[in-house]
Amino acid sequence: MTVNNLGELWREITAAQPDPPRWLVVTAAGAACAMVAYRPVWRLTRNAVTIAHEGGHALAALCTGRRLSGIRLHADTSGVTISYGKPTGFGMVLTALAGYVAPSLLGLGGAALLAFGHITALLWASVALLVFMLLMIRNFFGLLTMLVTGAVVFVATWYADAQIQAGFAYLAVWFLLFGGVRPIIELQAQRHSGKAGNSDADQLATLTRLPGLFWVFVFTLIGLGALILGGYWLVPAAGHLPV
Repeated sequence: MTVNNLGELWREITAAQPDPPRWLVVTAAGAACAMVAYRPVWRLTRNAVTIAHEGGHALAALCTGRRLSGIRLHADTSGVTISYGKPTGFGMVLTALAGYVAPSLLGLGGAALLAFGHITALLWASVALLVFMLLMIRNFFGLLTMLVTGAVVFVATWYADAQIQAGFAYLAVWFLLFGGVRPIIELQAQRHSGKAGNSDADQLATLTRLPGLFWVFVFTLIGLGALILGGYWLVPAAGHLPV
């Protein structure tokens, strides 16, 4: 990307781009599905889902008036977001709820942008969100993860040509849509084996007196709903694209 001033940069960001070819959309979907389904790759790429998960907690905490202390990302792809405020009530419920649904909702939002041709806007929004997250990180591994992830997104946003940008954007959105579902399945498997007693679902059960399984169902409903709706926006919309 070559721009001479901020006004030109803004026009580049807000302008709609031509629709990508059908093969690119389908290939990105297949690649993202494989990245989520194949365990050795998932162990690495799951860090991106963790970033979205903890970002969801952080954004919900700020939106409900809680004081955000910081975010930690760990090498086992887990994370924790620390906020202070009233330990019960709507704000705490929304903060606990936001983590597992954040990747799927981000993917759905990304699918909406792509459906309207705003590939560049999606990439720059991703850069902005990663910068916000970077400011909140409080451990070295988290800092390293954010810097690497941010660098990859920035390079694709600033230096790549239009087709590579489109492929990267579609891959990222498909990955969030597929990747938002697998952690929920893993969560319930851990709960069933007794290894996730302090999970978000169990915290919500304590806060609301509704069983943890109910909240797992809510996570699943939102995740699958986002995947189906996001896929509908991305794939059928590609029906009019040139092959």
